[in-house]
Amino acid sequence: MTQSTGLDLNLLVALDVLLEEQSVQGAARRLHLSEPAMSRTLGRIRRALGDPVLVRAGRRMVPTPHALAVRAEVSAVVERARALFAPGRDTDLRTVSRTFTILGHDAIAATHGATLFARAAREAPGIRLRFLSESHVDAPFLRQGTADLEVGVIDSTAPEVRVETVYEERMLGAVRAGHPLLTGELTPERFAGEAGHLIVSRRGRQHGPIDAALAELGLERRVVGSVGTYPASLFVLRETDLIGLITSYGRALAHALGLLTFEIPLRLPVVKVGLAWHPRHDADPAHAWLRRCVRELMTAEPAA
Repeated sequence: MTQSTGLDLNLLVALDVLLEEQSVQGAARRLHLSEPAMSRTLGRIRRALGDPVLVRAGRRMVPTPHALAVRAEVSAVVERARALFAPGRDTDLRTVSRTFTILGHDAIAATHGATLFARAAREAPGIRLRFLSESHVDAPFLRQGTADLEVGVIDSTAPEVRVETVYEERMLGAVRAGHPLLTGELTPERFAGEAGHLIVSRRGRQHGPIDAALAELGLERRVVGSVGTYPASLFVLRETDLIGLITSYGRALAHALGLLTFEIPLRLPVVKVGLAWHPRHDADPAHAWLRRCVRELMTAEPAA
């Protein structure tokens, strides 16, 4: 910071909101300011940091590399200040105004989104939820502050990230109703060779644990391709004879589209599903509420 004395806590709060909204108008609305006042605040921040912070890109504003680099630190400072002055466990969630970003595959939003939005409306109406799909590249989203909570299969190895396993998952096969595979005994041979297979992979991979299990039996399946999310795969399966996969918890999505699920006749490793967050959120009552809500949804009895 070139003028550290010019950057008070109010400017840090404004900077945090500006980087989250990436819009002067959106930040003004969040902070209950006029747009001219928010523009003047952005000007003060730019002078204090010696950086444009947000720059125009078409109709949008995007953060500069320096702004992205300090985003997590700014968020952490603001959250520590909130925790310092907040009444801790007695915080009234109905007075909290925040946006939380949840990172996970699309099936998380499809399965839990409606219930989580409804609960937020009842218990914390000032909290907004933003679901962010998994990226095809790995990045320190939690450390950078791009996401507040990661949900799903956590593969982060960052030592500072908190990881909590909520339950162990198993994969199920999924096919359209009337698929020939569902007639007669389902053997590994039939599973591997009776039809083509569709893989779900955010990175576009076309090989996984299924292939390793088949290889142990001297079998190989015919993979026709991959899609990035489970919900997208279900629409493909509904219109083809391809064989796909779905999590046991996500089978309600498959059934809603008229698909049928079945036990895969292979010995497959269990999949650990859980939560991950940066430790700067540990003492934050609102974030603790979010973790509790998601944890309870994940451990609720899945629909048949």
